[in-house]
Amino acid sequence: MDDTSGILDEALERLHSTGPERAGWLSNHAPMAVEALVRHGQSATVHGWLDSYGSKLEGRPRRLSPITEATWQQALGDPQHLTDWADYFARQLAERPWREVLAVWWPRLLPGILASATHGVIRVGHAVRTLLDSEQTARAAHTPHAAPGTATSSAPVPAAPHASPAPSGPRLTELAEALGYWAARHQPLPGAVDVGVAATPAAALAALPRLADQSGGIRDRLARVPTVPGWQQAAGALHVPDDPDLAYEQLSRLVRAGTHRYATHGHGDPVMLVHAATAPNAVLRTLPALPRALWAPSLRAVWPPVAVLMMIYGPASPLPAPRLSDDDRPAEGRLAGDRATERRPTPTVRQAASMTPDEVFALAAAHGDEHVIKFADTAVDVTAAAPDGDARALAAALYAQSMIDAPR
Repeated sequence: MDDTSGILDEALERLHSTGPERAGWLSNHAPMAVEALVRHGQSATVHGWLDSYGSKLEGRPRRLSPITEATWQQALGDPQHLTDWADYFARQLAERPWREVLAVWWPRLLPGILASATHGVIRVGHAVRTLLDSEQTARAAHTPHAAPGTATSSAPVPAAPHASPAPSGPRLTELAEALGYWAARHQPLPGAVDVGVAATPAAALAALPRLADQSGGIRDRLARVPTVPGWQQAAGALHVPDDPDLAYEQLSRLVRAGTHRYATHGHGDPVMLVHAATAPNAVLRTLPALPRALWAPSLRAVWPPVAVLMMIYGPASPLPAPRLSDDDRPAEGRLAGDRATERRPTPTVRQAASMTPDEVFALAAAHGDEHVIKFADTAVDVTAAAPDGDARALAAALYAQSMIDAPR
């Protein structure tokens, strides 16, 4: 991460005087977006972006009553305790190493990963990534020559908690805010899932049923999920390996499949469907900070919410896969009968392949929408994880830029 300027810490300090939501329940995306901007070399745009986005934000909600070890279960999922939960985690992180706090609370929060349309876990994923970066930077400063590695898996090896240097105050505060937001909005699935077919991520996504009545907001749609035939089987269909390294690889495939799928299904709801990729990627980013015993349960927990989001926002008709070139049959951006009928051309794979990931992200930063920025961040991650790059992921990021209106 390009953070020698200290801009990320400055931005987080600005944001920690604001609340995690606005306009009643809409998420404050700024902490996540500024982390992505700094990470991808767009530090110079951060304060200007915040000046614009900050006009939407509100102050912190009032405190209701302190949360304690004796009362946390009653307060879980109660948004009246938004600030109380942030206070609770601030105290926890002041008393114990952040990895220990995360290891205790991650399995407690996983059943409610749908919280605020998955924004709770997404914000935690961004916060954890900054803390891991801080550790890596500090460790590298004291390790001039790294020993040759012998790992055969692409899964990262978690560092020992006692070896972790102390992170900066704003980054620890951001983790407290993120965990507190997730806890206050903790939301389980609308029913138990059936674990049956052991499908690959792409196959599991392709087999998802669709909620026919997609009127109303996410709360209205979630209430109708039990009416979708086969939803419990579909939400339990993904193969979850018990081996931590294999679970990591499977989660990586899920992030990649969700990113690719946006290019063909994102028109169902261009904003909401970015979370089918950014939510599992948030979990993937967090795994290196967790005990390996939690890796498979994390994959098992994140797939059902991804499946449900696709069910309740997926379009009636998918688009063709991104074209190789402009000479191929054109695909339309939005189809009649879906959320909107405005037609916008989908970017081609060849267009995306002609650009670097940094160029694609720079376009997202210039666009300015928080979801466009975060989805491009995930698409760049997917591209970096592929040995030969991933033009389909970059094409999906360009498609999001064409489908989501830029801020005014």
